[in-house]
Amino acid sequence: MLQVKNLSILHKKDLTPLIEGLSFTLAGGARAAVIGEEGNGKSTLLKLLYDPALIEGYAEWSGRILGGGLRKGYLSQELSPGELALPLWQFCAQAPGFAEAAPKAQAGAARQAGLPPKIFWDSRPVSSLSGGERVRLRLALLLLGQPDLLLLDEPSNDLDLAALGWLEGFLLACPAPVLYVSHDEALLARTANQVIHLERLRRRTVPRASVAKMGYERYACERQQGFARQGQAARRERAELDAKLERYRRIRDKVEHQQNTITRQDPHGGRLLKKKMHSVLATGRRFAKEEAGLTALPEWEEAIFAAFDAQRAVLPAGKTVLRYQQPALVAGGGPAGPVLAQNLRLWVTGPEHIGIVGANGAGKSTLLKELAGLLLPRADLRAAYMPQDYGDALVHNATPVELLAPGGSREEITRARTLLGSMKYKAEEMEHPAAMLSGGQRAKLLFLGMVLRGANLLLLDEPTRNFSPLSAPVIRRALAGFPGGIISVSHDRLYLAEVCTRVLRLDQTGLHELRPQEWALPEEEA
Repeated sequence: MLQVKNLSILHKKDLTPLIEGLSFTLAGGARAAVIGEEGNGKSTLLKLLYDPALIEGYAEWSGRILGGGLRKGYLSQELSPGELALPLWQFCAQAPGFAEAAPKAQAGAARQAGLPPKIFWDSRPVSSLSGGERVRLRLALLLLGQPDLLLLDEPSNDLDLAALGWLEGFLLACPAPVLYVSHDEALLARTANQVIHLERLRRRTVPRASVAKMGYERYACERQQGFARQGQAARRERAELDAKLERYRRIRDKVEHQQNTITRQDPHGGRLLKKKMHSVLATGRRFAKEEAGLTALPEWEEAIFAAFDAQRAVLPAGKTVLRYQQPALVAGGGPAGPVLAQNLRLWVTGPEHIGIVGANGAGKSTLLKELAGLLLPRADLRAAYMPQDYGDALVHNATPVELLAPGGSREEITRARTLLGSMKYKAEEMEHPAAMLSGGQRAKLLFLGMVLRGANLLLLDEPTRNFSPLSAPVIRRALAGFPGGIISVSHDRLYLAEVCTRVLRLDQTGLHELRPQEWALPEEEA
């Protein structure tokens, strides 16, 4: 069992409090989902619980963490460049419990994760796997370590629809307690039985941590209903008090006027007015105490997203955006790599919103990168590309302001700061290097860049993967209403349903148009 008591975490760089006073307990069968906006300390919390040394370079903490004898399995959100460069066999050999596991157990873990057992002994670098294949591999290695506690940071990232179904089943059947961060609302709704909600209120300066032993949907519903009831009560109480205060002010002003106009020849009347004013002021003090005891107006951290410029983003309905025909899609973009798919054909006209799905390793990101190479140079389009690996699009030692205002003019910097503020960046965070930002904050940077460029065609690789379940609906609404074209890769079932007008599956035989019932549920993708 894991116990966390009165935990607080402070960011060292600008002394920003990330978490304060967090307490919770995880026992067998617990599936606790950590939710919250980007940059609120979710990944930091998991790192701390696994190994405090992982955060000591940028954060300090206080409180008590009980459960030191637990075998912990930790899935980080991203692999380091060094880990990505390792041969697969070496990467696997370093995993706890792998060397001690029997070949039968290794094969079983691989099959459970939907991978061929021989992958453990492959000489290819880890970087050659797709994002989803890397997640599957690391989950299989975690299973071999037989952990007493699982700490999973975005385990649903990059998983195809079939693998998402497997992950849901795995979480529901796992006997060990699981603490996980996920932005997949469907996964949260189907698996979580406890919610830990990390917020930062009052311009992201005051942390609040809420712990609820209930499912995600019930938590979200009760939270909204509670806020509605609290807000209604607070407004009613304030309206009643305002009416009382208005009457009080009229009486006080009248008595003050009488005191100012009474003559010295009427000392008896003066004494009466003085006594009356004492009574009036006592009433005022009583009202002040009553105001202090009013129901507080509810506070919550709202997700805000800068809207696209509707006029600049428009694409005419009849405009030919893409006529793509390719006999083969090759891994790595070169002629020597393995063939991923054949006979590809994709026609896109006007403001269509295309979603591409497919199994991990099918070549979806490779295809989107190839399409970006064709569309970004086009003079008749303002195309913008959001890769799966944000490092391909962001200079990691540059700050958000520098990335959004490369010219350095006062007007550029002012607009960049205004947009960053609309996305809930604190002034200090605007000066952090991009490498120090969370995945969601970096995703916001890429979206803001698209807004500033006035893009009318978006190429998006897993656009919602790093947005919280609170921000993701805002992002989906913005993209659903985007008047330009979208070509995207996604396994987010809500994104596909709400944003995409067409969904295609990529497999070895090409791209195939799907009906909604063919991709809406994970088991139907298998």
